[in-house]
Amino acid sequence: MKNIISASMLASDLTNIEKEIHRTENAQVEWLHIDVMDGVFVDNITYGNNVVAAMRKVSDIYFDTHLMVTDPTNLIPLFALAGSNMLTIHLESKGNTTANLKYIKKSGMNAGLAIKPATDWKEVIPYLPLCDMVLVMTVEPGYGGQGFIPQCADKVAMLRKYCNENGFDKMNIQVDGGINTATAATVKDAGANVLVAGTYLFRAVDMKAAADAIR
Repeated sequence: MKNIISASMLASDLTNIEKEIHRTENAQVEWLHIDVMDGVFVDNITYGNNVVAAMRKVSDIYFDTHLMVTDPTNLIPLFALAGSNMLTIHLESKGNTTANLKYIKKSGMNAGLAIKPATDWKEVIPYLPLCDMVLVMTVEPGYGGQGFIPQCADKVAMLRKYCNENGFDKMNIQVDGGINTATAATVKDAGANVLVAGTYLFRAVDMKAAADAIR
């Protein structure tokens, strides 16, 4: 599996968003992780499809958009139009998960399914045929800069084992929350191949060196 770093814009300097995007490109980070929060599904509020569309105008980097919203159904076409490449929805959100994953694919995007730390990894099994990626949250969603929850690495390991044994060996498994050089090693050993890093990357003086250290 190809290892991918996805830079979380939640930790970026949003007063200089274009500059921050180009900074990730210059650091040879593969994806840009864009957290969309509605203030209901999680307490925080971030940005919407209009901001993603504005970001798309200044970059062709892969947009890894993570919807932390109450019901993603009506938002799917908006983020497709805005230029998202991957759209990840939460298993815990409202709406028909099967229909929404199919809708994401029909809209021309890759489909991701996220689970919170308290959700059993086995709950994603029925949806794996519709997914390009499963996101295992390693912090409680809603805020950046939180500490990594070690038990989540066990969920990654069990999910990777299941995928490898059941014909989903090409499944991307993403982790998001508290990723640095130490925790990156832990989750990669467990089987994750897409690592979301925010604070660690954007607070680095040399982002490329920080990204290389995670790799």
